[in-house]
Amino acid sequence: MKAVLGIDTGGTYTDAALVDHETGAVLTGAKTLTTRHDLSVGIARAVAEVLERGVVSPAEIHLVALSTTLATNSIVEGQGRPVGLVLIGYDRDLMRQYDLEGELATGRLAYVYGGHDVVGDEALPLDEDAAREVILAWRDEIEGLAVSAFFGVYNPAHELRVKAIAEELTDVPVTCGHELSTRLDSVRRATTAALNAQLIPLLRELATTVGGSLDDAGIHAPLMMVKGDGSLVRAEWAMERPIETILSGPAASVVGAWYLAGRRDVWTVDVGGTTTDIAALQNGRPILNPRGARVGGWRTMVEAADAHTIGLGGDSYVSFNGTNLVIGPQRVIPLCLLATEHPGVVDKLRMQEQTREGWRIGEFVVLQRRDERGLSEDKISLLRSLASGPRLVSELAEVGALVGQWIKSLETQQLVLRSGFTPTDALHALGTLDVWNPEPSRIGARMLARQVNLEPEAFCRLVIEGVSDRVTKALVTKVLSDEGTLPRWEQEQTAEEMLNRALGRRPDSNLGCQVRLRHPIVAIGAPVEAYMPRTAAQLHTGLVIPPYAEVANAVGAVTGSVVQQMRVTIQPVNEDQFRLHLPDGVYDFPTLDAAVCYAEKTISERIDGTARQAGAEHVEVRSEREDTIAPVQGDRIYLGTEIVFTAVGRPRLAE
Repeated sequence: MKAVLGIDTGGTYTDAALVDHETGAVLTGAKTLTTRHDLSVGIARAVAEVLERGVVSPAEIHLVALSTTLATNSIVEGQGRPVGLVLIGYDRDLMRQYDLEGELATGRLAYVYGGHDVVGDEALPLDEDAAREVILAWRDEIEGLAVSAFFGVYNPAHELRVKAIAEELTDVPVTCGHELSTRLDSVRRATTAALNAQLIPLLRELATTVGGSLDDAGIHAPLMMVKGDGSLVRAEWAMERPIETILSGPAASVVGAWYLAGRRDVWTVDVGGTTTDIAALQNGRPILNPRGARVGGWRTMVEAADAHTIGLGGDSYVSFNGTNLVIGPQRVIPLCLLATEHPGVVDKLRMQEQTREGWRIGEFVVLQRRDERGLSEDKISLLRSLASGPRLVSELAEVGALVGQWIKSLETQQLVLRSGFTPTDALHALGTLDVWNPEPSRIGARMLARQVNLEPEAFCRLVIEGVSDRVTKALVTKVLSDEGTLPRWEQEQTAEEMLNRALGRRPDSNLGCQVRLRHPIVAIGAPVEAYMPRTAAQLHTGLVIPPYAEVANAVGAVTGSVVQQMRVTIQPVNEDQFRLHLPDGVYDFPTLDAAVCYAEKTISERIDGTARQAGAEHVEVRSEREDTIAPVQGDRIYLGTEIVFTAVGRPRLAE
């Protein structure tokens, strides 16, 4: 048998799935907890667990594909490596006047004279001496370098020259803006290049450790990674362009939903532990965000699945704001899971229930890792107090009056975690889910239900309904925003009230409303059976929960295709000169047909080779041409041509 192994690291869980390459059947799957301090640990556990099922031997695995949160989380948390950004031909005064430097993802900037104009002619000669000087000044401070020329998409010569100089003087990886995007928007292109440079060392480390874990497991197969558009590339390729792996999780979930459900036009809802991702599948392909993916406040030029993400999942913290139920966005360890790993917390909860005393009822603090460097004495004392096991927040008041602030600070540094009541606990208390210890979930439900004068069972059902209602509202928000109307529910009272009636929240109203979703929902994640039937009913649409829905992301990680795309443009310089802009320079032709013919031949061959380098076989290349014509005083003026080349192939397996 030839099997392929898919792995997905989410914010809470790491999933693994084995698929028969020849029949396409999913053989088995496994879920483990994500180890955020070192993703490779959780990945190794997931691989070990799926192999323990004995369905296939390690030698029968011919391909491994990984969808990872590393790039996304690193950007969001600002944990990329130090890099420098060389800007060629940018107007420094203009950048500062409009406060654009703050959008460049790094404060280590250098402006260098040079650059080209809008047709690719050299506007100023490159100041190579200045480039050398700044690279030498940064050499011992950076782990990556990004280079962006203002019109580098029209002529990359100066970017390529600075890259060559940097490679002569340093051994750090260099990213050029034109390598990542051929679209205009010089600031976003520079930002994307800088973010990419920050991520290269991180992804290289992850690929190395994951590769070592696979070797230890006896798996000697190519490692591929999922891009944000759901396609696959060899790990070696992804190491050069790690920015393209942002939002690979939502993309893998869309591909997995399509593969498992066999539907081509649906809404996919992936309910995870930390977040819920909503995306559309159109004609069997994920819809991509045409504006470029936004991550952690940075707008990139990376084409990724157009997913709407909300801070809601099985591990969302459940609390009250007055009498209003609040679910998320903070993620905590469910009480049922905490008690499975630390049985002593059950007695602490029983004591708190009996005394009815304490601050932040049912909430614990857990030591994640002990690193006292740079901490105040108060925070060090707090960390040391957790060495013997999790403690209730109310117990920690003895450490100091500002303990709440210290806990929050230590959370930000990933030194401690919180635990509290979650939707996962509600399901355990109801008996709907039986994975971990249900006793602390029942105690937590009783304590919280008492606060709002409800029976514990009614309180737990209220939590589950709250999750469903949030997903419904998010789906309506996604549909409306895709169609050009971004709802602001808090500011639009009438719209909010109409939605409340449609969701059944105003049963005594004389006005009845309905909202209908035209395409069905494919729900994946665990346990969507508890949440999604109510959402589908509220939206009067069909619901599909496919087999292996709980590991759909891992299935999607390994069932995608290898896809490479390249855009080229042709501009008229004068009546008998047409300029073709390619990634390695510009070429002039006497006619438009000659330029198009050269592009078709050259780029078709080049992108076929690129796809094979990215790990594809059986490659097919297609192209789409669009001419821009403007009507001027009854005449038609040719302005330019864009040709998009796309190469699609199957992932190449180990021999």
